[in-house]
Amino acid sequence: MQSFLIALQFLTCIPVRLRGMPEPHELGKSLLYYPLVGLLLGGMLWLFALVTAHAAAPLQAALVLTAWVGLTGALHLDGLADSADAWLGGFGDRERTLAIMKDPRSGPIAVTVLVLLLLLKFVALLALLQSGYLLALLIVPLVGRGALLGLFLTTPYVRPGGLGDALSAHMPRTGVRVVLVIVVLGCLLAGNLGWAALVIAFCTAWLVRRSMCRRLGGTTGDTAGALLELVECTVLVGLALLG
Repeated sequence: MQSFLIALQFLTCIPVRLRGMPEPHELGKSLLYYPLVGLLLGGMLWLFALVTAHAAAPLQAALVLTAWVGLTGALHLDGLADSADAWLGGFGDRERTLAIMKDPRSGPIAVTVLVLLLLLKFVALLALLQSGYLLALLIVPLVGRGALLGLFLTTPYVRPGGLGDALSAHMPRTGVRVVLVIVVLGCLLAGNLGWAALVIAFCTAWLVRRSMCRRLGGTTGDTAGALLELVECTVLVGLALLG
């Protein structure tokens, strides 16, 4: 239970009280619950979409997106902003890229990327809600956090001492593989939307991971957050286009 609460506290703004400071093995085990937290988040978004169904479609999409960002505390958006600044400002240099990611300030590149991503998410949500594809609200947060499991399972963590370092070092690898299989099976059982989401998420995650490995030799907390946001965005847009 403690590991689930750690995942819930880290990935959402839901008030959670832990039993003291988490042990390293509990931090690693919390990765197993990331997809479950994604499913919980998706369920809350689904219910919120039902509650706001009487609103005009653009307003409903804006409200759902606002709730999405609010529930996650914009944690992964922050990672995307830092990564965007670092990728362009790093000029291909690994150490310069890592240094820029540690700078809490956001430059014009970060702002531009965030605006474009949120715009794409809003328009995709609008199209999906108008088409009645509420199932996407469950699938997208699930595959996004499943992508994080795949990233930590296959990619070295390159910033020693960070939270991601503890997650990577202590995660139960066999358990992570089992959870990933469950996520894949769950998406396949969801029908065409689930199949499409899996393919789009895998392709996006593979491309983003390849870029990380070429530039940094692995991942950081910021790039992990960027991967999740990019996976969610591309899956939303892809489902909207297919719908």
